[in-house]
Amino acid sequence: MRKTLTAIAAAVFAVAGFAAPASAEGEKFVLISHAPDSDSWWNTIKNAIAVAGDQMKVSVEYRNPPTGDLADMARIVEQAAASRPDGIIVTIADYDVLSGPITEAVARGIPVITINSGTVEQSKKLGALTHVGQPEYDAGFGAGERLGAAGAKKFLCVNHYITNPASVERCQGFAAALGVELGNQMIDAGQDPAEIQNKVSAYLQTNPDTNAILALGPTSAHPTLAALEQSGKAGSMMFGTFDLSGEIAAGIKAGKIDFAIDQQPYLQGYLPVVFLTNLARYGVMPSNPVNSGPGFVTKDNIELVEKLAGQYR
Repeated sequence: MRKTLTAIAAAVFAVAGFAAPASAEGEKFVLISHAPDSDSWWNTIKNAIAVAGDQMKVSVEYRNPPTGDLADMARIVEQAAASRPDGIIVTIADYDVLSGPITEAVARGIPVITINSGTVEQSKKLGALTHVGQPEYDAGFGAGERLGAAGAKKFLCVNHYITNPASVERCQGFAAALGVELGNQMIDAGQDPAEIQNKVSAYLQTNPDTNAILALGPTSAHPTLAALEQSGKAGSMMFGTFDLSGEIAAGIKAGKIDFAIDQQPYLQGYLPVVFLTNLARYGVMPSNPVNSGPGFVTKDNIELVEKLAGQYR
């Protein structure tokens, strides 16, 4: 009977593509993001993997392309796979650029979990075990419903990472909720704060009938708020943003930002480490992807999350 059970267990692991548990602690994982060093939003994910690593007694290395160059990110994925970690956590910032390195890592037998960017369908095509993130089109649609109910008709979507398809999906969802074409209402803002502020100011001057703005994160929200303050429109222009920061929280409290969409990045860093650790030790893995967001942070609940912004929220 013991031999039979052993054979059955081995067959289950073989069919699932998992290796039988071989260690009790000390596993090594790598989380690779597409974010440049200047993007402070990822500090919450860095904190999450540090907490998870300490709790699980594993090591988790954070790696990213310093300038946000996706070709550089692809090389980082290749290098990480060559080091044979016990698991890789990676964003799908651009499916075409990253599909080769990610599928190669899977082919090497390395467990991969995708997070943040990309879709569940893309994650499955790459052979990843699961995806932890926010359905971006749906989140944008929810933002559009909120501002649409408040009277938004003409808007500006400030996209600071236009090469990431997920960012475009946010703007498209927003436009769809308002029942309009996206068209030129989305701008390629770039990453430089001064340039973003200038582009927002120029757009509003050229399109004076704009009555709502959607920013896609702190990188674009901070200079957008500066542009509104400079023009005297802060507080009168409907303004929603993705993600949280101390400055965004202060803007919500001051009535200058209507809401922030919280995709709970802490979960995007924390859960994959827990999942991969349990896979390595016990051969267990959740069967479904995890939607970490969206959730809306407004003046009504900002007090609950403000003190945690940038660390856990």
